[in-house]
Amino acid sequence: MSMKSKFRLLGGGVALAGLLVAGTLAGSSPALAACELQFKPEDGAELTLLRWKRFIQAEEDAFMKIVENFQKDCGITVNVQNESLDDVQPKASVAANVNQGPDMVWGLYSLPHLFPDKLVDVTDLADYLAGKYGPWVPSAVKYGTKAGTSEWIDIPIAYNGNYINYRISAVEKAGFKEPPKTTAEFMELAKALKEQGTPLGMALGHATGDGNAWVHWALWSFGGSLVNENDEVIINSPETKAAVEYVKELYGYMAPGVAAWNDSNNNKAFMSGEVSMTNNGPSIYPAAKKDAPDIAADMNHAKWPVGPVGKPTEFHIAYPMMIFKYSKYPNAAKGFIEYLFQPAQYDMWLQAAVAYLTPPLEKYEANSVFTDDPKLTVFRDAARDTLTAGYEGSVGEKAASALAEFIVLDMFANAATGNMSVDDAIAQAERQAKRIYR
Repeated sequence: MSMKSKFRLLGGGVALAGLLVAGTLAGSSPALAACELQFKPEDGAELTLLRWKRFIQAEEDAFMKIVENFQKDCGITVNVQNESLDDVQPKASVAANVNQGPDMVWGLYSLPHLFPDKLVDVTDLADYLAGKYGPWVPSAVKYGTKAGTSEWIDIPIAYNGNYINYRISAVEKAGFKEPPKTTAEFMELAKALKEQGTPLGMALGHATGDGNAWVHWALWSFGGSLVNENDEVIINSPETKAAVEYVKELYGYMAPGVAAWNDSNNNKAFMSGEVSMTNNGPSIYPAAKKDAPDIAADMNHAKWPVGPVGKPTEFHIAYPMMIFKYSKYPNAAKGFIEYLFQPAQYDMWLQAAVAYLTPPLEKYEANSVFTDDPKLTVFRDAARDTLTAGYEGSVGEKAASALAEFIVLDMFANAATGNMSVDDAIAQAERQAKRIYR
């Protein structure tokens, strides 16, 4: 029996589907009969998927269980390659350039928009998933669709809420009941934490996730932006200067070495007691519950304070999954993503990730992982609350390039460390941005 007759077709071509279903039930194994996919995999399909190395072991274990289930139910092997978070983008870019490599990549932010013409149109899959489990949150639509079009070039399979992680006792000792709601009060807290020997620390090195997240919050909270809604560079502004000066002062209250931190350094510093506050997803909390229950009991999470702009300016991590056009098995890849979102798989994955993953589709916001432990509830709305790469500008290739080149992050780091004056750091960011947005 060919693979064609092993898969149950859902929707469209009712008569043909009926015949194939009958064939499936009559001739295939019980396991393969469980494979219910809208997108029929190609005969002999086998996939390779590149993803970032886990921050939570249980998340990776659950993801690999889904891979195992997909193979068992649908007969398709998915070979998973793991790279560090900061290495996914360059490896995906190389694959796009040479038209060779993994069939699928699970990346960050607007990575697919670096090479949109190299990716499979997944509009049909996005529409199907929205109909089953949606709607999509607005940021997912912006991240998923090619700039200026309604064509989906990736599926944002989840988000990672990047919030303030803090030690309750340190904040209370500093005279605050909880992390404050305004940037002005946040500075006062940072100063007090430093004075009592429990400083905060946030990455100013090339930390793709944590570093980009907090510096964009800072820029936007003062009304600054790299570009406007027409993708015109506007970074050199009084609002940006105010944001950079704020971060330069904040840096003075941080733990030493943050200018060299990557995405894992802040986790280690928090767990070791080097810092009492940082920005991160909920990966520190489950690690502490496992290995340092005293820290877990004494920590919590909070939303970012609001700056002079007067509204939240959070920037959480989007996780897009994309399929390369050079793949021999684009339908199998679509089928895997469809399978991933089936309730039996996706709900299990969310639970295992302990709120490290936030869903982009409305149905899954009801998962109890966000309410069973009140310390994790803040992460439920990350996908709804986040602004997108490019802010008011497009989320296309140029925004992806600016983020990939750490233009905003380097601007803050250069000024904070004294490597450049505030004005020179902004001027350099402006030159870099104009080279991209031309």
